[in-house]
Amino acid sequence: MDAPRTVVAGPAAWNTLVRLDQLPDPRPHTVFARGAVRTLGGTSAGKVLHLADLGVASTLATDVGTDPEGDLILAALERARGAEILGRRVAGPSEQHLNLMTDAGERLSIYLATPAASPGPDAAAVARVTAAEHVVLDLSAVGLSLLPAAVASGATLWTDLHDYDGAAEFHRPFADACSYVFLNDDGTEDHRALMTSLLERGASTVVCTLGARGAVARTAEGWFECPAEPVDVVDTNGAGDAFFAGFFAARLTGAGTAECLRAGARQATRALGSRHLSPLRDEAT
Repeated sequence: MDAPRTVVAGPAAWNTLVRLDQLPDPRPHTVFARGAVRTLGGTSAGKVLHLADLGVASTLATDVGTDPEGDLILAALERARGAEILGRRVAGPSEQHLNLMTDAGERLSIYLATPAASPGPDAAAVARVTAAEHVVLDLSAVGLSLLPAAVASGATLWTDLHDYDGAAEFHRPFADACSYVFLNDDGTEDHRALMTSLLERGASTVVCTLGARGAVARTAEGWFECPAEPVDVVDTNGAGDAFFAGFFAARLTGAGTAECLRAGARQATRALGSRHLSPLRDEAT
């Protein structure tokens, strides 16, 4: 297979998702789950699965541990048809989360294990980044290690800052380097002011997802808004990654910002209707 021209660098994890009626109060007590599933997680894994779902070939550069969970992660990623998986094995545990989730979209994510410190950029990943047209740098040690090569490559750079508050230092190099910046409104009380500041720092397009209220984008041309698509929600896990992939794929076709937002909202329903990151995983279980 020819090397894909899009590289996604960042986390792939093995997660336990627990569905609750409501997030537990901070006191000792017992609650009963409505269901639980162990499945592939990680924001970069989610993006690659949804890009595959949309027919966009990509390369995933990620680190996984040498534990059994690392084997599960790599096996699950085989469902990303058309994707090249550069899953470097790093001694120690793979990233693992316990996610407590409600139907209202609330989530409490508990890190159960994190990978060992990155041994630096992977040579194979650097080669892919150097030749890429688009590089997605997700918040992670892997994304940070590949950032210099991505900047030097001249590729269009994308990032997903998630619940960025405008001040967190770890997010800063990603925010400052990338032209396309995505985030949600969980970390700020004024997402429009934060989006404007990111545009002033050099981004060309800033997108903020608002959950059931849809999404908004800010460019030099002004503001664009899009409502959420109606859907029977099975699980909210991966919806932001699906939205990103839908927007990204539409931009590759030359679509304008408004249409890219609508494409993102449509793809988000694919994650919302699945108990996994993507319905591609439903086919495997």
